[in-house]
Amino acid sequence: MFKRDELGFPSFWQLQMMGWACLYVLVLGGSIPDFLHRSGAFRDDTLAVVFMFMGSCVLRPICRALWQHALPWLAFEIRVFVWSLFVGAAGALTAELSVLGFRKMDWADLAGNSVQFAVVLFLWCSLYFSIKHWQQSAQERERLLRAEGEAREARLSALRYQLNPHFLFNSLNAVSTLVLDGDVPAATRMLAQIGELLRTSLDREIEPEVPLSQEIAFTEQYLAIEQTRLRERLRVAVAISPETLDALVPSMLLQPLVENAVRHGIAPLVEGGIISIRSEFHDGQLQIVVKNSGVVAARLDKPANGIGLANTVERLKTLYGFDQSFTLVWPRAGGCEVTVELPFRKSNQGQEVLLCAR
Repeated sequence: MFKRDELGFPSFWQLQMMGWACLYVLVLGGSIPDFLHRSGAFRDDTLAVVFMFMGSCVLRPICRALWQHALPWLAFEIRVFVWSLFVGAAGALTAELSVLGFRKMDWADLAGNSVQFAVVLFLWCSLYFSIKHWQQSAQERERLLRAEGEAREARLSALRYQLNPHFLFNSLNAVSTLVLDGDVPAATRMLAQIGELLRTSLDREIEPEVPLSQEIAFTEQYLAIEQTRLRERLRVAVAISPETLDALVPSMLLQPLVENAVRHGIAPLVEGGIISIRSEFHDGQLQIVVKNSGVVAARLDKPANGIGLANTVERLKTLYGFDQSFTLVWPRAGGCEVTVELPFRKSNQGQEVLLCAR
C-alpha cells in the first residue's frame, strides 16, 4: 500500500517508479514488431528507458533548485530545456557506448537518440513542475481552509463566552431583587439553581453544535430560575417534534432567545404571560419558534437589540452562512415571535429528554 503525506499525495519515488514503469511497458508494446526482425531490440529499448530514468534522477535536484527560486513559468521551461538537452545527450551517448563501443558508434543514430532522450526528459521535467504546482496549490487551499476553520471556531467561542457573563449578570441582579423584596427562601433557591446551571454549562464540552434535546434541557434549567423569580406570572409551553430531538443546533441557541422573551415580554407585565417553544421539520429545514405573549407593539418594525439576539444572529451567520434565517416579528395580537430556520442535520447519538408543559 502506498504511503501518502498528510494531504494524501503519493511520495516522489512512488510516482517516479510508477511513471517510468508505465513508459517502459508502452515502449515494449510499441516495439513488438522490431523484436521479430531485429536482434537486440529488447536490450536496446530496455537500456534506453534505464538511462532516461537515470537522467531524470540527475535532473531532479536541478528541478528542485529551480523551483525554490520561484521563477516565472517560461524561465523554468527555458532552463529545463537546456538541462534536458545536456542530460539527454549524455544519457544517449552512455547508452550507445554500452551497446556498441566507441569504434562502432553510429553518430547519426546518436544524434537522433539524443533528441529523443532530451524530449522525454523535458516532458518529465514539465510534468514534475506541474505536479509540484498542483501540490503547492492544494496545500495552500488546505492551509486557507484550516485557517478559516480555526478563525470560525475562535469566533464562535468568543461569541459563546460573551453570553456567560451576560447571563450571570442578569441572574445575580434577579437574586438581588429577591433579597431586597425580603424573599430569602426564593433567593436561596435561585442561587442554587444558578449554580446548577453554571455547572452544567462548564461540564459541557465547548462544541459549535449540540443536539436540540440537550439545548432544550439547558433552557429548561434557565426557565426554572426565572419561574422562581416570577412564580405564577411565568408560564411555559414546550412542543418539540420528536423527529427534531436529535437535530444539531448552535450551542446556547435557545437560552438567549428565551431570556430576551422573559425580560422584555413577560417580566414587565403585572399579569405575566406565556413563553412557548416549539420545533418542527419544515420544508427540509429545522424550524424553531420562540414566542411570548405581551402587549401590542407600538412599532412593528422595531429592530432586534441586545447582546443575546445580536450574538445569536452572528453565530448563525458564522456557522451556516446564507443557509439559515432569523426572523423577529411583533404580531398585531401582541408579544414577540422569533423564528430560526437551520439546515436539518442529525447528531450521531440520539438523546432523550422529558419535555413537559409547565
